[in-house]
Amino acid sequence: MNLPNKLTMLRVILVPVFMVFAALSNYGTAGYNETFMLLAGIVFAAASFTDFLDGYLARKYHLVTDFGKFMDPLADKCLTTAAFIYMVADGICSPVVLAVILFREFAVAGVRMIAAESGTVIAANIWGKVKTVLQMLTILFYYFAAALGSPSDVLGVGLVTMALTWLVAAVTLLSGGIYLWQNRACFMQAK
Repeated sequence: MNLPNKLTMLRVILVPVFMVFAALSNYGTAGYNETFMLLAGIVFAAASFTDFLDGYLARKYHLVTDFGKFMDPLADKCLTTAAFIYMVADGICSPVVLAVILFREFAVAGVRMIAAESGTVIAANIWGKVKTVLQMLTILFYYFAAALGSPSDVLGVGLVTMALTWLVAAVTLLSGGIYLWQNRACFMQAK
């Protein structure tokens, strides 16, 4: 297993670590702990950085593999979906936004499975990358702003985060539509 693939697997391993800290933060309750919120943000930031780093190393040193093409987007989905689930639980993200994200991911995964049956591996396109970066930036804003802000900042952090999550939903719909359109030939080949 090459270094970019190891970094991808590290991102997968960091998902449950992030989830523990996000759960222990108890955001929106009397037991809120900003230290756990900050730790969740730091773990998420570290995991997000591995996304940039593994892709950079794979392209620069020609270490792109089919495993990486498959596992890198899956690791991103695990990380960002876990974060959005906690944001819904915290009351900061609409369940509609989460449903849009999940629908897009299931649709893309379905196309990839159909393509895999014919031996084709479909890598993420630029719109998928834009969607992932926007999701990650929204999550980072939420965790760091909530952890480092004062009690008087709660309303502002919540409103900005909610607006960002709806922007994420719009970009997610756009990227999913473009992805499905670009790969519509897979549907024609399906038996």
